[in-house]
Amino acid sequence: MCGTCGCGDSEIISVPVHESILAGNSERARHNREHFVQRGVFAVNLMGSPGSGKTAVLEATARALAGRRRVAAITGDLETDRDAERLRKAGVPTIAITTGSACHLDAEMVHRAAHHLPSDDLDYLFVENVGNLVCPAIYDLGQSANVVALSVTEGEDKPLKYPVMFRNADLVLLTKLDLLRHLQVSLEAIQESLARVMPRPATIAFSAQNGMGMDEWVEWLEAHRFANSWKPQPNVLRARARGATL
Repeated sequence: MCGTCGCGDSEIISVPVHESILAGNSERARHNREHFVQRGVFAVNLMGSPGSGKTAVLEATARALAGRRRVAAITGDLETDRDAERLRKAGVPTIAITTGSACHLDAEMVHRAAHHLPSDDLDYLFVENVGNLVCPAIYDLGQSANVVALSVTEGEDKPLKYPVMFRNADLVLLTKLDLLRHLQVSLEAIQESLARVMPRPATIAFSAQNGMGMDEWVEWLEAHRFANSWKPQPNVLRARARGATL
């Protein structure tokens, strides 16, 4: 059981206390967002179930952006830093957050981790949240976009069972598409479920194994990065020259 959010159990975390926690988190998230905007960093909160392929997505993304964009990551897990090690081997500067009993990352955790990353020289910061389709959807981290990795191996009804996660998503990556032919799962049914809960359904069929959807994913990242004017202002460039940090 999460020691900070109570996972919705009012006997563990009362509603007023939970609201107070979220208010404090929102203030820290605002601080994070201001720094990311000032430094021209497009921060992506990547969420999804355990085994949905989040780390594989980031490994493949790092390869696709190599030599073109500067990328770093923060990974969250209850135990071990195995995902962070995988990303480091892929050439991505990565900080691992071991949450213990907490089922999500929060803005303060991201703030502390960001101090150890080269945030003044980044184009993208990917935050690989704890594998969970509930709590991570509630906590603002100061991110620019919410992306959910939904594996076709999870079936067709996950969006209907966990609507908050998908309602707050800007994009859903339908991962492990290379396995679809081995499953009794309909891609159309998954997309229909998403259309019922997402205000503006947006999906990309994706496979980290064969590269399916990678070009579309990179185009989405680039379009959203520039559409939101994620460019450092002159005062930020001066701050970089002085060696300012987050």
